[in-house]
Amino acid sequence: MFERFTRDARDAVAGAVSQARAAGAGAVTEEHLLLSLLDGGAMAPLGVDREAVTAGLEAARRRGGMSKADEEALAGLGIDLSEIVSRIEETHGEGALVAPAPRRRGVAATLREALGRPEPENRHIRFAQGAKEALEQSLRVALGRKDRHIGTLHLLLALVSRPGPVSEVLADQGVTYAAVETGLAA
Repeated sequence: MFERFTRDARDAVAGAVSQARAAGAGAVTEEHLLLSLLDGGAMAPLGVDREAVTAGLEAARRRGGMSKADEEALAGLGIDLSEIVSRIEETHGEGALVAPAPRRRGVAATLREALGRPEPENRHIRFAQGAKEALEQSLRVALGRKDRHIGTLHLLLALVSRPGPVSEVLADQGVTYAAVETGLAA
């Protein structure tokens, strides 16, 4: 499938890997794809504020990755998610619900760390299931639009069409499927 990606889309995926590596993450996530698209300028015509996106993603992480829809569903049951998060953070510290980045620590990594040597840049980082699904969705979007290649437009349309914190943060910035089609489609 990667051979169908335009250079810009390949750069965005490579940028997502770099984002994950810089964050010390064990896998590339949809968040890394989003941040790479932002940093690469693919979303510039939409006027998206990177700081607001980063803050929104951080807020979702603090909620344990729960979306606003999850929060509303819990509220319907009389459960105040923000109160639960506040209580947990009072007891265990701010960001207690943020999952630590899973890392495979082998003997070589332990030795590199002990010797003060950085990890190699070509270290393989896997793609999390959500990121894989977003890439697959970008192919479906391209096919649905009858486009021969997958570009950054298709990656972004895939991200906004998938439920979860990434699409919610984008929607808070006014970035919806229709807005992306209108603002970026040539």
